[in-house]
Amino acid sequence: MFQTINTQLENNILIITINRPDKMNALNHQVLAELALAIDDVHGRNNIKAAIITGAGEKAFVAGADISEFLTLSPKQGEELAKKGHVIFQRIETSHKPIIAAVNGFALGGGCELAMACHFRLASNKARFGQPEVGLGLIPGYGGTQRLTQLVGKGRALELMLTGDMISADEALAWGLVNHVVQPEELLPKAIAILQKIQTKAPLAVTRIIKCANAALDKDQDGFELETQEFGACFETKDLQEGATAFLQKRPPNFTGE
Repeated sequence: MFQTINTQLENNILIITINRPDKMNALNHQVLAELALAIDDVHGRNNIKAAIITGAGEKAFVAGADISEFLTLSPKQGEELAKKGHVIFQRIETSHKPIIAAVNGFALGGGCELAMACHFRLASNKARFGQPEVGLGLIPGYGGTQRLTQLVGKGRALELMLTGDMISADEALAWGLVNHVVQPEELLPKAIAILQKIQTKAPLAVTRIIKCANAALDKDQDGFELETQEFGACFETKDLQEGATAFLQKRPPNFTGE
């Protein structure tokens, strides 16, 4: 079905692998289009409860966009390309199912932006992060100026974007850009283990937590008001009845997402 990505369903988790290792998994029009279709699957298939995005090979998660596509673009076409990336990455960020990045190598430019669009990130100790667009006469165009600032703070984000420097996985951990740093062979097992733990929780509550956390960064929403609404909505669910009953009976809950 796909030519530039691979997908594998394991334990209700869809593993999406950007598969252009000869190009350091660089994003191009086809990768973005196929990634959008894979995200459609995550949203639309009941047997998919969560997703992991990673890169093929040992060197790169996604080492930026395909620069060869940039040389013939007009300003209007450049703007349209950025909008296309924004739409796809926002669909990842606002997914009602958890989507996490397993960063196995270089996450530069659009690759760093893709990782930041995920709900959170795990990294191999070989991973490197950066927004080097300024060295090409560009700025980050897929949400990097906004999400990097939100995640690490204005000062660190500006230094990283204005110098074009890379940071190590350990620095990314210290900055709050990633949640965990592990050995390369532990990366996917760690990501799967976290998502399997999330799958034991109430699905509707998981969805509402993601929605409220995203609202905290949306200037057009009152996150506190949304939280009270979503908290109240939990009281009409069977999952709340099951969770509270199981707690009182000192047994594991059996959530159904109802």
